[in-house]
Amino acid sequence: MDAGVGPPIEPALRYPPELLLKAQGIRWAIFDVDGVLTDGRLYIGEHGESFKAFSTLDGHGLKLLAQAGITPAVITGRDSPAVRRRIADLGIVHAVYGASDKSAAATQLMAQLGLGWDTLAAMGDDWPDLPLLERAAFACAPANAHIEVKAVAHHVTAACGGFGAARECCDLLLMAAGRYAAALRGHRVTLDGGP
Repeated sequence: MDAGVGPPIEPALRYPPELLLKAQGIRWAIFDVDGVLTDGRLYIGEHGESFKAFSTLDGHGLKLLAQAGITPAVITGRDSPAVRRRIADLGIVHAVYGASDKSAAATQLMAQLGLGWDTLAAMGDDWPDLPLLERAAFACAPANAHIEVKAVAHHVTAACGGFGAARECCDLLLMAAGRYAAALRGHRVTLDGGP
């Protein structure tokens, strides 16, 4: 063992094996914005400008997905400069804004990516997300999602939307793909190989 490097550390995160099996084979993941990547509240200024708060945990999770070869995408019913800025900052290139029919928007993305419903994970929190969640191979909902959404989800996160719920979904997908432990190990060392 190298000096200064301790024994390998196993991930603390655990999911039930049957849940990981259900989430295997995912190649792309669609996330809603309001209520998933944000807490769902709308802050509107006196001149009509909107403000949104995003979790850095979620942002890093979306980047980890992309690095692991699982394509992150966003489909949202609303559109705002704040959302477009955040999505661009995260490097997410597949995004649909102002979508009234999220299932149709997903079908268009599917054609662009050459992927199918059988490799899709989706995360949403309210009724407009239901058609997408019901068709996806794996569906996630944040803890504060509407009860009907939680009823169709394969997994309901412990965290609420805007407070790490999307990260939980990302972590689960990474673990199901067998890429979580390697990503964690990569973050535990510096680029020069030290701890």
